[in-house]
Amino acid sequence: MVTALARDVPLPHPPHRLPVLGDVVGVRVATPVQDSIRLARELGPIFERVVLGNRFVVVSGVDLVTDLNDETRFTKHLAPAVEGLRSIGGDGLFTAYSDEANWRKAHDLLRPAFTQAAMRTYHDIMVDVAGELLSYWRTRDRVDVSADMTKLTLETIGRTAFSYSFDSFTRAERHPFVGAMVRTLTHNQRRAVIKVPVVSDLWFRNRDRRNEEDKAFLAGVIDDIVRTRRDHGVGQENDLLDIMLTAARDADPNALDEVNIRHQILTFLIAGHETTSGALSFALYYLSRDPELWAQARAEIDEVWGGGPPAFEQVAKARLVRRILDEALRLWPTAPGYAREAMTDTMIGDGYRMRKGDWAMVLIPGLHRDPVWGENTDEFDPDRFLSAAVRARPAQAYKPFGTGERACIGRQFALHEAMIVLGTVLQNVDVRPDPSYRLRVEERLTLMPKGFEVKVSPRGR
Repeated sequence: MVTALARDVPLPHPPHRLPVLGDVVGVRVATPVQDSIRLARELGPIFERVVLGNRFVVVSGVDLVTDLNDETRFTKHLAPAVEGLRSIGGDGLFTAYSDEANWRKAHDLLRPAFTQAAMRTYHDIMVDVAGELLSYWRTRDRVDVSADMTKLTLETIGRTAFSYSFDSFTRAERHPFVGAMVRTLTHNQRRAVIKVPVVSDLWFRNRDRRNEEDKAFLAGVIDDIVRTRRDHGVGQENDLLDIMLTAARDADPNALDEVNIRHQILTFLIAGHETTSGALSFALYYLSRDPELWAQARAEIDEVWGGGPPAFEQVAKARLVRRILDEALRLWPTAPGYAREAMTDTMIGDGYRMRKGDWAMVLIPGLHRDPVWGENTDEFDPDRFLSAAVRARPAQAYKPFGTGERACIGRQFALHEAMIVLGTVLQNVDVRPDPSYRLRVEERLTLMPKGFEVKVSPRGR
C-alpha cells in the first residue's frame, strides 16, 4: 500500500469512515468496481478505501498510472481478491507471484501458442463456433446475449486450447462448469477480503462447503480434459495442452509439473472465456442501440469480408468493428483492475512516496475516463480510436489487458475471436433490443452486462 506522502498530506477517502468496519457506508458488496468509479470522480485520481481492516489505494489518473506501469520500478502485485484465487488457480499464469519459477517457465513455454502463426491454426475453429452460435440463434426469437457469449467463448477456448468440446450449443442448460466457476470465483474473492473472524465464520460457513464441492467439480472437468488427450495420444493436436504435455514428456527445460499443468488449464478456461464474453456482450449492447452505427459496421463487413466467413487476413481489416470493440473495452474493461508493487523506494506523480513493497490498485475504468479522453467520457464513441486520436493520447491511457510482462498473454487471441464473432453477427443477424432496458453491470471476476436480451431474426436483405 502507499503508506507515506510527500508533504504528509493524507489520501482522500470516502466520508463517514467507521471504526473497525472502515469505509463501508454506501458500499454495495456486489458492485465494488462501479462504486470505485464513482469515488474516483468525487475524490480524484488517487484515493484510499479501508474495508474490514484491508486498506486499498486506488489510482486512475493517467500520469500516476504511467509511473506505476514503469517496469523498472514496479511489478505485478496480487491484490487480496486475486490472491484469494490461488486456492483455485495456484501458481497458474494469472495467480502466480512474479518470482515463482513456474510463472516464468509457463510464460516462456506457452508464449508461442499466442503468436500470429498460432492464431492462424485457431481461426477456422473460431469461425466454426461463431457459425454454431448463428445456428443456435435461428431456433430462438429472443436471446440472453451475455449467457450465449459465455457459451461461445467457453466452447472456443475448449476446442482451440484443449481440443475439448463443452457441447455448448447442443445441451439444454449451460454447462455446469460455468456455474461452478462463477460461484467459486465469487466466494474466494470475498473470502479474501472479509477477514473479520466472527463475521467471516458466520457468513461463509455454508458457502465454504459448497465451494469445496465446486472446486472438486472443476478439478473433475480438468482431469477429463487431460485423460481424453492422453487416451487419444499426446503430440497430435498441436494445441496448448499438447505443448504442456509434450514438454513434460520430453523433459523440456520449461516443462511444467502435473499440478501446474492443471492450474494452467483452469486459468485458461476461466480467463480465456470470461473476459471475451463480456467484451462481446458490451460491444453488442452499444451496437444494438445505435442503428446508424450498426448499418455502418455491417456495410464495412460486407465490403471487407464479402458474402461468406472471413479469411484470416480479412479479420483485422474491419477497422470500424475493431474501434467498436476497443471503445466497449474502454468503457467496461472486463478485467477492471490490476495491482502494482514498488520494487524499491520510489515516488509517483507529484510527490506520492512509496516504499519497497507498497502497492496500489489501478482502476482501469477510471483510467479510461481520465480527462485525456476528452469530454463525455461515459458516452460510447468509437471515433476515440481513430488513428489521430490515439496518437494524441498518452501511451498508458488505455490498458484493458493489463500492463508489462504480466499483461494478458492471450490478448491477440481474444481480439481475433471477438472480431470474428461481431462480424459474423453483423453479417447474418438483425437484432432488436428492449428499448426499456438500461445497462446493468454484473461484477464477478470480470464485468458483464446483466439481463441484456435482444430479439434476433435472420438478416433482412
